[in-house]
Amino acid sequence: MICKDRVVAVTGAGRGLGRAHALEFARQGARVVVNDLGVARDGTGEATSAPAEEVVAEIRALGGEAVASPHDIATEDGAAALVATALDTFGRLDVLVNNAGFLRDRMLVNLSEDEWDAVMRVHLKGHFLPLKHAGRYWRAENKAGRPVDARVVNTSSGAGLLGSVGQANYSAAKAGIVGLTLVAAAELGRYGVTVNAIAPAARTRMTEEVFAQTMARPAEGEFDAMAPENVSPLVVWLGSAGSRAVTGRIFEAEGGRLCVMDAFRHGPSIDKGARWDPADVGKAVTELLAQAPTPEPVYGAS
Repeated sequence: MICKDRVVAVTGAGRGLGRAHALEFARQGARVVVNDLGVARDGTGEATSAPAEEVVAEIRALGGEAVASPHDIATEDGAAALVATALDTFGRLDVLVNNAGFLRDRMLVNLSEDEWDAVMRVHLKGHFLPLKHAGRYWRAENKAGRPVDARVVNTSSGAGLLGSVGQANYSAAKAGIVGLTLVAAAELGRYGVTVNAIAPAARTRMTEEVFAQTMARPAEGEFDAMAPENVSPLVVWLGSAGSRAVTGRIFEAEGGRLCVMDAFRHGPSIDKGARWDPADVGKAVTELLAQAPTPEPVYGAS
């Protein structure tokens, strides 16, 4: 019960990782706003509240408290409505888990502008707007003298950290979420808010085709390393009071493995003390690369 009585909003919580997070938060005592637009794997189709309502029913069957939010969180009004749903139903908001997203994979030269924009909208804008509205609420609470001990957990990806062939739009959006996480952690810390991100690997609607090609499902009774429920304990802990000292970090979670990512850092350098001549730059770069670690490979690169 490490999140007892905390109020948590999870976007994209009707299926996959979001559903697993919502259920685990409920098991740990949280009251949950289950947000989901109910569209297809690629973001198309008519919106429906059915997936969110089903998860709400599951939480209530566990004896927990939950409410559905069918709002489009990639719009200003929808993101504001998500936060308002938490406040109107439970009186406050303590944790925001940004998880909603979909895929429209294609090789870079075949990627349409619409496919680029749609993925950027749901992943990057769909993180920014809920974070903005939740951040405004927490800032107001802090300035009013009320204690704030809030958490944001964003969802990046290994594709955003290392790149992934055939996923230029998705990789760029997920890399943007890392940058957003770092800035939000720096800006919102003064109000009592921590902001971290995860890069999960799990079998969901978005990834089931990939995992079906690369690995078989475990036999009954064996540990399923790709089950989305494996990621949720990290997310729930990051949403708890116990994670107060952790902010601005990116964690990988896969199966039973947790990893803190060591992202861009200042590496080897050469300071000439004057402007470089272009003819001399090549030698300097060669020396720097000889001292620097080899980059990790892009997913799917040969």
